[in-house]
Amino acid sequence: MIKYAVVDAVEGTPTTPVLQLPTPRPATPDAVAEAIAALVDQLSTRPQAPDPKASIGVALPAVVRHGVARTAANIDPSWIGTDANRLLSERTGRPVHVLNDADAAGLAEVRHGAGRGELGRPAAGTVLVITLGTGIGSALFVDGRLVPNLELGHVELDGARAETRASAVARERDGIDWPAYAERLQRYLSHLEFLLSPDLIVVGGGISARHEDFLPLLHLEAPVVPAELRNAAGIIGAARHAYQAMPTAVQ
Repeated sequence: MIKYAVVDAVEGTPTTPVLQLPTPRPATPDAVAEAIAALVDQLSTRPQAPDPKASIGVALPAVVRHGVARTAANIDPSWIGTDANRLLSERTGRPVHVLNDADAAGLAEVRHGAGRGELGRPAAGTVLVITLGTGIGSALFVDGRLVPNLELGHVELDGARAETRASAVARERDGIDWPAYAERLQRYLSHLEFLLSPDLIVVGGGISARHEDFLPLLHLEAPVVPAELRNAAGIIGAARHAYQAMPTAVQ
């Protein structure tokens, strides 16, 4: 599904309900661009319509470098090499700024959620945001600055990619209980802690709604906390990314 909303990027809050649109099949660049252009037109007719000059942030399940998609995790392979910024800007008639979807969720959490520090600013030090879903997404921040496109779900765990062992889908597929899942997650996060020495770990994704069932079973040096923004994190982070790209934005 394509999830979308109008967002107050300064406050980090949606000003419309979070809406959904079926992802085109196949999810080619042209098909997705047409869907996004249609939803922008739909939002423009609402009472909370965005400013006609407002830019658009888009979170894409891909490594994104300078607006160009370099991988295609859960979308059509034809995205690889596509200048997503240019394509979507041309189709919508607005400036569009694209980033990796896990980076978007992380950006929202460090600015407006569980990773924010004092006075609403991102927490100091190194913050690792992990999203547990179909796979494992990851975002790393150092003093509030994003280190983009880290694919830490592909770190090896027990001879396989970590996301095939420790994602939310892996728990359901293997039919394991919460203690057994926490044991897998412990092994994975302990390895990341050894590699990255984070000061804070934020765990998101749909499974974070059940965080009481597994987070208390983890034992790490860094505090581990559940994400706060849940379903809206990627949308808020994409909007924040677009806002930060404006020349006059207050960071």
